Amino acid sequence: MKKAVVLLSGGLDSATTLAIANNKQFECYALSVAYGQRHESELNAARNVAKKLGACEHKVIKIDLTTFGGSALTDQTIEIPTTGESGAIPITYVPARNTIMLSLALAWAETLCCQDIFVGVNAVDYSGYPDCRSEYIKAFESMANLATKAAIEGNKLTIHAPLMDLTKKEIIQTGIALGIDYRLTVSCYQADETGRACGTCDSCRIRREGFNVAGVLDETHYIA
Repeated sequence: MKKAVVLLSGGLDSATTLAIANNKQFECYALSVAYGQRHESELNAARNVAKKLGACEHKVIKIDLTTFGGSALTDQTIEIPTTGESGAIPITYVPARNTIMLSLALAWAETLCCQDIFVGVNAVDYSGYPDCRSEYIKAFESMANLATKAAIEGNKLTIHAPLMDLTKKEIIQTGIALGIDYRLTVSCYQADETGRACGTCDSCRIRREGFNVAGVLDETHYIA
């Protein structure tokens, strides 16, 4: 089996991405990053998802992005928005987060002699983040193939973003077809220590709407 590093946040999208990689017969190595996000529950969810979906290994790397702040997810003094910020990049954008995570995935992939990385970014039902666009993924892949010993020696890297053009409805339907138990996942920006979702942040709103449009029972534990 070919190996793949899969970025796994513990949310709905990354869980679906891991299931897709599994379904494509990759031997999956799940990678999560504790970057100083507001809660640990999504990392606990990542551990549960990795175990449930049979990742052959799961690493959690710690990097403290609260040192820089600049995001509601890494600065406790900035409130999490509960109404969409149409036309603007929201304050929940974490500067360079996907670049950092993909770089870590790239480093691990090279040590594993692995030529495939999976990431659950999405350009349809997403929050307006610039590092969730196909142009960005293509640019990072090009950079990776210029910057690594493996690529220079002929082992080119491919970054897979299988959710890129899917709606949240289509993502959920794909995951259900692959047998995902979405109760294991945490999408909320400010979930409590048990993983209960606030029900009011943008991520909760997008998740709720996705299940509703997909016609799938949403068994997420919402506080509100």
